Amino acid sequence: MKSSQSIGDVAARFGIETHVLRHWEDVGLLRPARDGADRRRYGDDDLVRIAVILRSKAAGMSLEQIAVLLDEEAPSRHEVLESHIADLDRRMREMERSREMTEHALRCRSHDITQCPRFQGFISDVLAGTTPWSLDGPATA
Repeated sequence: MKSSQSIGDVAARFGIETHVLRHWEDVGLLRPARDGADRRRYGDDDLVRIAVILRSKAAGMSLEQIAVLLDEEAPSRHEVLESHIADLDRRMREMERSREMTEHALRCRSHDITQCPRFQGFISDVLAGTTPWSLDGPATA
């Protein structure tokens, strides 16, 4: 552990609240060292783990998935990562469809976009009920 930073300094560095770091410790994602007064001290390895957690959360991983990612002994690591890649692929396809729909709406001359036949094509699967839907987006299988 080269550096040794307080929880407040680390939280400020990453733009998160200290309670988030405490929660991640409670669920086993972080294991900061303690000083003589039992205060958390974060070293370089902890900072790398925090960066991995933040990037993984931004990619849509749950804390449970991140725990598997960070556990070098996890037997289900490849399964979890393959599942996440499939989810990312699905979300990327959905984002591309959303982008195409938005670009069409931007260029469309129709005053009522819901009446534009081409625009309706972007939502035909949702209208037909062939894409299971939730407020978070298409449901995963």
